[in-house]
Amino acid sequence: MRRIPFAVVALMTAWVPAHAAPCLLVTLTGTQGGPPAFKGLAGPGTLVRYGDDSDNCSAMKLQFDTGRGTVMRLAELDIAPEQLNAVFFTHMHTDHTEGFADFVTLRWMFFGTGPKVDAVCSSDTVSALGFTISCRKFTAHVADSFIQSGEVAQRHSEIKERTAGGPAELINTITFEPKDEPQIVWSRGDVEVSAIRSTHIAGHVSYRVDTPAASVVIGGDAGNDVPLPPRSSSASEQVERLAKAADVIVHSTIHPIMGPDKGSGFFPHAYFRQSNAFDLGAMAKRAGAKYLMLTHMIPPLGAERQGPFKIPGGPLTEADYRKAVEESGFTGKVIVGTDLVTLRLPPK
Repeated sequence: MRRIPFAVVALMTAWVPAHAAPCLLVTLTGTQGGPPAFKGLAGPGTLVRYGDDSDNCSAMKLQFDTGRGTVMRLAELDIAPEQLNAVFFTHMHTDHTEGFADFVTLRWMFFGTGPKVDAVCSSDTVSALGFTISCRKFTAHVADSFIQSGEVAQRHSEIKERTAGGPAELINTITFEPKDEPQIVWSRGDVEVSAIRSTHIAGHVSYRVDTPAASVVIGGDAGNDVPLPPRSSSASEQVERLAKAADVIVHSTIHPIMGPDKGSGFFPHAYFRQSNAFDLGAMAKRAGAKYLMLTHMIPPLGAERQGPFKIPGGPLTEADYRKAVEESGFTGKVIVGTDLVTLRLPPK
C-alpha cells in the first residue's frame, strides 16, 4: 500500500470545513401502488437521510415503511440493514410491511447480538368492526415462520451469539397513541420525528421529519376522514396540519381516472380511502410545500391494469400525473415517483 507523506495528509485535512453544511436526502425505495406487482417495482417505502457534505448527508438513516423489495433497493444505495437507525410504519397493510421480515432477518443473520433497531408505530387500535390492528404483535412475531421452519434454531446452533429467539429479539418496538395534533415520537441529536393520526385504516399515521437542513412529511396512504363524497377534498386534513411550512410532502397517490364513474371497476372503497393527485396538489399549495413527491401510484406508470382492473383510456404517463397535480394550482416542484428517485435539500 502506498504511504501518503505526512505533509500531504496535513494539507488534505486543512481543506475539510470546520462546520459542514447540514443536508437531507429523500429517496423513494419503492413506488408500487397497493399489493399488485408490476415490472419489478418495489413496495412502498421512503428513506430519509440526514447529515452533511462530509458524510454524503447520511449520518442518520430513517426508513418509512418497508414494502416488498426494500432490502434490495437499499442495497442499490449501498445501505445494509444494520445501517438503519429506525424504521417507521404508517399502517399495517402488507404492501407497506412485507419487506420488514427480510430486513430484520438479514440484520440478525450478520449482527445477531445487536444493536437493536427501533421500530416506531401506533399502539394497538380496535377498529369500528371490532378487530384489532397491532403493530406490536406484528414486530414480535415477524419471524415466527422462520422459527417454525427450524431455520432460527439451525442458524443459532452455528453462531451461539445470535439471539436464540430469532430476529424479533433485535427489535425495539416503540408505540404511541395517535392524536389529531402532531406529537414527537422519536428523536436523536438534532433530528425530530413527529406523527399525527390520519385516516386510511385503523391505526394509520403520518410522519414529519424535522432537521436543520429541511423538513419532510410522509403521508402514507392517508385520506379524508369523510369516507365518501360529498366532501371538500380526498386529502387528509391531519396531513395538511402536519405539513404546514414543510419543504417536502411524500404521499401515496391515486389518479382520478380510477374513480368509480370512469369504468375501471376498481373497488370504490379502495378508491375513496386514497388521496387523488389533484387534491394532493391543492393540499401542498395550501401547506406551502416546495416539493410534492408522488409515490404508491395507482396505477403505476405504463401499466395497462391495476391488478385485475383495466385502466380506462390506456396506460398513464408521468405527464398525466403531473397534469393532474398542476391543475390544482400547485406551482412547486412535482416529482412523479420512480424507485430510487432522490431529492437533495438544500439542492447543490
